[in-house]
Amino acid sequence: MAAVVSGTRAGADAAAKAFHVKAAYATADDLFRDPSIDIVSVAVKVPDHRDLVLGALAAGKHLYCEWPLGRNLEESEELASAAKTAGVHCAIGLQTRMNPAVRQAQSLLATGAIGRLLSARVTSTAVAYGPKVEKAMAFGEDGANGVTLVTIQGGHTLDLVIKLLGELEDVSALATTQFPEVYIGDSTQPQRRSTPDHLLVHSRLASGLPVGIEVAGGRPAGNTPFLFQVVGEKGELLLAGGAPRGFQSGKLRLSMNGQEQEVDEGELAGLPENAFNVAGVYATLRDDINSGTHTVADFDHAVQLTRLIDAALSSSEEGRRKLYNHWPSRDASPKAKEVSGRDA
Repeated sequence: MAAVVSGTRAGADAAAKAFHVKAAYATADDLFRDPSIDIVSVAVKVPDHRDLVLGALAAGKHLYCEWPLGRNLEESEELASAAKTAGVHCAIGLQTRMNPAVRQAQSLLATGAIGRLLSARVTSTAVAYGPKVEKAMAFGEDGANGVTLVTIQGGHTLDLVIKLLGELEDVSALATTQFPEVYIGDSTQPQRRSTPDHLLVHSRLASGLPVGIEVAGGRPAGNTPFLFQVVGEKGELLLAGGAPRGFQSGKLRLSMNGQEQEVDEGELAGLPENAFNVAGVYATLRDDINSGTHTVADFDHAVQLTRLIDAALSSSEEGRRKLYNHWPSRDASPKAKEVSGRDA
């Protein structure tokens, strides 16, 4: 890390001291003008992403931005378009796809270790989005800010399904609110929740494989937060673990037919769990910049995933299954149609 920026000079200096960084700036523009900065990491609240991303792109910096990219599809498309015009390398923080256990599971599936795939199911939970809401996360109760269980936990979960199993052909979803009253911070006055805190998705992959996904908020921290089971004719693979606040913030264990698999963590070995997966994204972004490749999930990928999330919410609202001819390419809009349950 070469520099940090905060909203005040004192805040920037304090952050620089805490992280042992030489340079500290009170404004983002000052940091963008620093010629020694190669990559800018946007790690702030989603409503603040847009201006920072556009400023960094205008300065010609490579970018890492936390997921979700924007508050909505329109904003995400604007930022992806700006990134394409700037011609720099950009990474979106869908970090679990870089987890070594996930990569090993993908390799085992590709070599047919459990035979022809029959089904998959995912349970993805978080302690957040329950009846108690931290004051700092109160902005997440407004869906317009783009920070909900469906966009955060749901987005990471759907992306991992795509990473491990392939493109989705359709999506049928049910989004519900299980905690209709919430308490913000130390307040004893309840507030009505206007966003879903539970999501069920039934989907079929382009290969025909059926998959069921449950994403749930407000679950006890003592439970295993994340389970991803893939069943084949010759056995099953299981990814399990993650962090209580979201599986994307922790390590995963891989087992095949009940036997835990040894996973080579490579250069990520020894890193703390909360940095483990994100470090994998940075490593891939570094390699892309040095070699001129484009392998990391980028802003175009973020747009595609945002479209899928919108389709899931639309499916829930309208009671219709959404069929996709393919996971949209970088230059194409998704070719989708709606079907009734009867016609499906």
